[in-house]
Amino acid sequence: MPILMYHYISTPPPDADAIRRDLSVAPGLFEEHLRYLRDAGYASITLGDLTLALQTGYPLPPKPVIITLDDGYRDAYTEAFPLLRRYGFTATFFLITSLIDAGHPDYLTWDQVTEMSAAGMDMEAHGYSHVDLRDRDDAYIIWQVLGAKEAIEARTHKAVRFFCYPSGKYDGRVAHILHSAHYWGAVTTQHGVLQCSECPFELRRIRVRGTYQAEDLARVMEAALSADEEGTCTTTP
Repeated sequence: MPILMYHYISTPPPDADAIRRDLSVAPGLFEEHLRYLRDAGYASITLGDLTLALQTGYPLPPKPVIITLDDGYRDAYTEAFPLLRRYGFTATFFLITSLIDAGHPDYLTWDQVTEMSAAGMDMEAHGYSHVDLRDRDDAYIIWQVLGAKEAIEARTHKAVRFFCYPSGKYDGRVAHILHSAHYWGAVTTQHGVLQCSECPFELRRIRVRGTYQAEDLARVMEAALSADEEGTCTTTP
């Protein structure tokens, strides 16, 4: 079950470092990716749909895909949102709520979040701030994950059920607290497409790099789908 991981949908600035360039998919390339997915017969689903399928056998389309965008950059609204609607896809946006509260010009506004949610986009949590939670005490982790959850729910009036670990860093204690806070699951930065009902807090994704043409995305997805993946849960609550 492929879950695609995007960050910026923009052309990086001339002085961008290697990390920023790798995380930045130009709008024209993003459109090529969506055109490929549409023409190849993929249909977007939500993380909630995936969870129901894993737990109850809820039926999914023949070629499901989940499109995720991390961090909640402003270009999620100005670039990604109109292209997703044009090609008939929905996506999941993981939000850092402190940056929205602060009115940071590079990030979404709450009005934009509300509009996107009303149009069928899935708004989920990336924490109140983007910090490694592993070495924090329980009270701090609860504040981070519940603060983000409650802020998004207050604006969208929809339940927030999924979390994206900041920088992909997590351990069993963080996953246990997420479960206790009524999250259904969490996505990682681990590469792969094998999702299992025993590991809802270790969902794997495919990182989409800034250099990927549509044929590169197709090749990476096909290789992942045909791979014989292995792995065990380390965070089962």
